Amino acid sequence: MINPILEFQNGIIFKGKSFGYEGFTSGEIAFATGMTGYPESLTDPSYKGQILVLTYPIIGNYGVQDLSSWESSHIQISGLIVSIYNETPSHHKSIYLLAEWLEREKIPALEISDTRLITQTIRDKGSSLVRIIINDNNIPRFHDPNEDNLVALVSSKKVLTEGQGKKHIVLIDCGIKENIRREFLKRDVKLTTVPWDFDIFSEMKSFDGLFISNGPGDPKIVSQTIETVKKALQKKVPTFGICLGNQILALAAGGDTYKLKFGHRGQNQPCYEVGTRRCYITTQNHGFAVGRIPKGFSPWFINANDGTNEGIKHDSLPFFSVQFHPEACPGPMDTLWLFDYFLKAL
Repeated sequence: MINPILEFQNGIIFKGKSFGYEGFTSGEIAFATGMTGYPESLTDPSYKGQILVLTYPIIGNYGVQDLSSWESSHIQISGLIVSIYNETPSHHKSIYLLAEWLEREKIPALEISDTRLITQTIRDKGSSLVRIIINDNNIPRFHDPNEDNLVALVSSKKVLTEGQGKKHIVLIDCGIKENIRREFLKRDVKLTTVPWDFDIFSEMKSFDGLFISNGPGDPKIVSQTIETVKKALQKKVPTFGICLGNQILALAAGGDTYKLKFGHRGQNQPCYEVGTRRCYITTQNHGFAVGRIPKGFSPWFINANDGTNEGIKHDSLPFFSVQFHPEACPGPMDTLWLFDYFLKAL
């Protein structure tokens, strides 16, 4: 019998204490730098296939609220690493412990005191495949989730129409966070959510705008979504994308994407709007980014930490996207105005 460990593919090992599901898992390790919002982060479909390290030292201190505050119907991460797990939460909306939630959804979790060193390892050596081993009878192989079509796993399976507004938006669900849908519906629109591979232009008669959601994994894998967006651009349909949607729009327009060394994940990423003196604090969760800006587009936002692209905008047509999450949840709401910006373009 061995103690629970987190093992990197290069052989680095961190010993820990299990507080979630007593099983095993593997995936790509990532760290997030938010002080709050772990229920929202754990249920964000963009984390599909990730083993998440939370850098804030105390996790679980306000328990778990009900489904209405989650970003999807269940936990999406493959595993969780924290420095200190608080098993005595205090919050009037808490309905159960974080450990109970993880156990219920069969998500392994380890308490490892030096999450700072784990984070430094990721930043120095880049993204890595890891595995959580609880005992020597259950040792998984290292699995790279980016080789899978993760979007197909998290996208909705059927068409859903909500709202009665005059403007009709079609939303391509690549792994949408629920607060994106909430923000659109607050603005009195008719919103039709479709699966990632849905043939919009064959199945739907008319709509006013197209939205491409966030989601997990390598954007180049979702070729059917890219082809749909290409058709939308040819037909000059107003188009807006968030996170993975930013990358898909770039690819559809002839640009290119690449994998970041360790990604951007957290609630404190500064982005400045090109051509202005405005800098916004943003929530982010992505491991890929736009490299080559497509012809006819210009950079819209730039990450103030590392200079990477955070958004693109067409020079004359209503096509634009951002790499960060204006809907927040968790995180700052500095860029909620982007939803109104899109509606004005319809």
